[in-house]
Amino acid sequence: MADNKAMWKINGLAKIVSVVCLASGLAACGGNSYTYRDSGPSRPVDVSHIPDASPRAEPKSRYGNPSSYVVRGQRYYVKDTARGYVAKGIASWYGNKFHGRRTSSGERYDMYAMTAAHKTLPLPTYVRVTNLNNGRSVVVKVNDRGPFHDNRLIDLSYSAASKLGILARGTGLVEVRAIDPRRPQPASRTAQAPAAVKTSASPSAQPLSAPEMYLQVGAFASRYNAERLKTRLDDIKLPGILILPGYANQQPVFRVRIGPLASVEEADRMASLLTRYGISSPHVVID
Repeated sequence: MADNKAMWKINGLAKIVSVVCLASGLAACGGNSYTYRDSGPSRPVDVSHIPDASPRAEPKSRYGNPSSYVVRGQRYYVKDTARGYVAKGIASWYGNKFHGRRTSSGERYDMYAMTAAHKTLPLPTYVRVTNLNNGRSVVVKVNDRGPFHDNRLIDLSYSAASKLGILARGTGLVEVRAIDPRRPQPASRTAQAPAAVKTSASPSAQPLSAPEMYLQVGAFASRYNAERLKTRLDDIKLPGILILPGYANQQPVFRVRIGPLASVEEADRMASLLTRYGISSPHVVID
């Protein structure tokens, strides 16, 4: 019971299914983040009048900020600070099923508020989330833990997902950027935005290209080892296998990726296939 109580503080009632999975080992808990399908309000709701979260300096939450915690056998390490955090990945959303339940920070989840869940950012953290496909952006308060689905970066509230335009598909490719509450923030962009966003006001500026999604299955200091993995993937007859040379910490690195992938669903299927072949923890990369 002590272990369950500790997990309760980490994940909150909004993630109660994850706690049940750990305690009981239920097979039904595999796959998606949650055992049961979530939903939005029973009737369409206009969220355009709901303002962004207002960043302000706050102490860390009493709950939800252990140095590390474990969900489904995976250990997550909570960051000491959100300063400088920027990441691209897949956003999902959660709604009616968890409305009114306790989050990891102890606050009640309100699907109409501008909030989000993240696995490792300190609680609370304010972040700007930008939809990489349409240019819309919102500011949300991270006050919960999750999502615990493979290759998901952030779980948005119903209102935040609606403003970003990802409700219908259920997921979207986003950039998540931590906000320093001491600095003024640009206005969010939630009106319908063109798919191509100008890089500057100059008439000669080129539009940003659409984001491309890959699965990264390995990174090696030796090209020989990268080639060995590529050969193994060739034997499985996977399409679009790339070796991309680069640098990390000023050292050469050879990254093995598959893609570009056409959809989040394709990325999920590919990751599941790789796992069956013993290639563990492929992760989504967005360029």
